[in-house]
Amino acid sequence: MQSRLAFQLGQSMAPALKHTTAFAPMARLAGALAFQNAQSAFSKHSGLRFYSDGKYKTIKVPHMADSITEGTLKAWVKQVGEQVEQDEEVASIETDKVDIPVNSPVAGVLRELLANEEDTVVVGQDLFRIEEGAVAEGGAAKPKASEAAAEAEAAAPAEEPKKEAAPASAPASASASAPAPAPAAPATTPAAARQPKEETKPMSFGEPNRSERRVKMNRMRLRISERLKQSQNTAASLTTFNEIDMTNLMDMRKQYKDAVLKTHGVKLGYMGAFVKACSHALQAVPEVNASISGDHLVFYDYCDVSVAVATPKGLVTPVLRNTERMSMVDVEQEIANLGRKARDNKITVEDMAGGTFTISNGGVFGSLYGTPIINMPQAAILGMHAIKERPVVINGKIEIRPMMYVALSYDHRIIDGREAVTFLVKIKEAIEDPRRLLLNV
Repeated sequence: MQSRLAFQLGQSMAPALKHTTAFAPMARLAGALAFQNAQSAFSKHSGLRFYSDGKYKTIKVPHMADSITEGTLKAWVKQVGEQVEQDEEVASIETDKVDIPVNSPVAGVLRELLANEEDTVVVGQDLFRIEEGAVAEGGAAKPKASEAAAEAEAAAPAEEPKKEAAPASAPASASASAPAPAPAAPATTPAAARQPKEETKPMSFGEPNRSERRVKMNRMRLRISERLKQSQNTAASLTTFNEIDMTNLMDMRKQYKDAVLKTHGVKLGYMGAFVKACSHALQAVPEVNASISGDHLVFYDYCDVSVAVATPKGLVTPVLRNTERMSMVDVEQEIANLGRKARDNKITVEDMAGGTFTISNGGVFGSLYGTPIINMPQAAILGMHAIKERPVVINGKIEIRPMMYVALSYDHRIIDGREAVTFLVKIKEAIEDPRRLLLNV
């Protein structure tokens, strides 16, 4: 209460004394000192601090995407009182698609958190306050600590000779106390050495564990569930299958993978060939590269291929843009770039926006056969599966070949069976003879 009165007194004295003629400078000084003392006392009493309005900035929830207006505050990377550098991450917001990092636009000290973890925050909402240009308490003491550590390391070798000198006096003390021999330790008897081992009791398994856990679904999982069910309820989904002999593509990869890695700095996989084969087939069968908008069909003259990627939080589909203009190596490079962003949790909403066709490669997990769900509003999705050696008939003879089953799920409202089968056969022909992609046949 006294500190509050002092604070109010400091505020009231300064304007009154400021208008005096003889003591104006002294009055302003007295008012400033009274305000400073009241501020210091009130800060110690209540645990709060006062900041200049010019340096005290309020940071809001940033714009995330046109279709995203809110998210869940998952974690505060920085806490109150910690030093924050410009563009350093302060918080992480989970959205329906990706995690959005919130960076500080200025350097300073974090002073106040305006939301709690797991709170729902909307775009434009006040998120935290930072004192621009301030230095965290104890920040200047770090160099001194490092200097003290360096001095300690320098002093350590000087103490080692003293420790080494101690054994030199040991013989003299040993000779002085020679008449009093130390008692010998009792020898172990054979009976002691043959002590019986403790009998091991059979393990008791007890009652079976029948506990259960409830884990709240994150925003991404909820959104995935919503979209998958929307796809099943909306599309007239149908799946057609085929099998591909991977012999020629595997031989090409084996022959050129080292040269591609040396020349382009990227590993040559199978996705580059499949993306190119799909782009080739999408241009040949435009109904697959389309979508429904109201009572209209929208045909796309470009190929934006979404690649399904599994992450710990759920399935994401970053998009490869204009794949009809890319080579196999270009596709592999772009997939590698998106893979690095996914590993570093830096996939953005823009990376996943759009897409006219999707490829899902369940084969990396060992899937032999499956029916993928259409990624709405697209018209179709290709499912790749594991490569397995199987006996097949080649020119009237049974041979063991590396084979892959592929599945095309498509929206029968847009695509008829003829177009779906033709599209899948186009992919089969291009993969079994990659030279077709060079000749565009």
